Amino acid sequence: MSACCTPGRPRGAGTGFAPVDLLPVPAIRPPAAHPPLVELPGGTFRMGDAFDEGYRADREGPVREVEVAPFALSATAVTNDEYAAFVSATGHRTDAERFGSSFVFHLRLHPDAHRHVLGTVQQAPWWLGVEGASWRAPEGPGSDLDGRGDHPVTHVSHHDALAYCAWAGLRLPTEAEWEYAARGGLAGARYPWGDDLTPDGREMCNTWQGTFPHRSDRPGGATGTVPVTAYEPNGYGLLNMAGNVWEWTADAWGPAERVIRGGSYLCHASYCNRYRVAARSHNTPDSSTAHGGFRCARDARPAAPTPTTEVPV
Repeated sequence: MSACCTPGRPRGAGTGFAPVDLLPVPAIRPPAAHPPLVELPGGTFRMGDAFDEGYRADREGPVREVEVAPFALSATAVTNDEYAAFVSATGHRTDAERFGSSFVFHLRLHPDAHRHVLGTVQQAPWWLGVEGASWRAPEGPGSDLDGRGDHPVTHVSHHDALAYCAWAGLRLPTEAEWEYAARGGLAGARYPWGDDLTPDGREMCNTWQGTFPHRSDRPGGATGTVPVTAYEPNGYGLLNMAGNVWEWTADAWGPAERVIRGGSYLCHASYCNRYRVAARSHNTPDSSTAHGGFRCARDARPAAPTPTTEVPV
């Protein structure tokens, strides 16, 4: 099930690709602003899938008590504008740029990028390997970031996320920190806001609507990222901890991969319900996709000393 969510970089020329029919690209929503890091108190919480809804291979259970020290987490995923500032300051080249390609969802491919398609992932033909796709050109050559400065940066590998964090004086959250934060103080809930996906009919996160992977029922057929401040925050003031983009964590998944959390705009109950707070997946640290980003964390700041008043003698 992992490839449907997170295609990894193929090893060797043409490996893992097969031909596919290409479809047009839809519209994008407008941008918004970016909040700062949120201080979280930490503590003990119950981590894992309390509903037995996860995939066995994902090892979401058993539910267990985990203690998390106080820390801070970005209220949102890192945006295109923030990543652009990092690249401007450091000259960093992402893995997608160095390798020369990245993965694009077939409905998002830019019309000018059709001739740059290298092929598809055999287990998940909706994923296209596209020459020239990167964080600067998320839908392949011909696309850009116009109007998407406050959307989450995508096509960033684990290596690229670590480089940004080092520049910013931050780090990636651990998997336990990520889940603790995503729960927003709700014990054992399915989502960051509770147990119902659409309480009172309200859409709470950016996930797939329609028949995956061929038809989106969103207005105008749009599918893709939305601004990092879209939707309501959870109880800790954190936004989009479910859906929009997968987020890298600091933790390893076996010897060669890293854990990702949160699901993305491509998740749907019909095939991948990994937008739950307990859900987890993985990818190799050099892989990048059009639905993969990250947010930053840091250790809690030391408490300021309590001022004392000297009494005259």
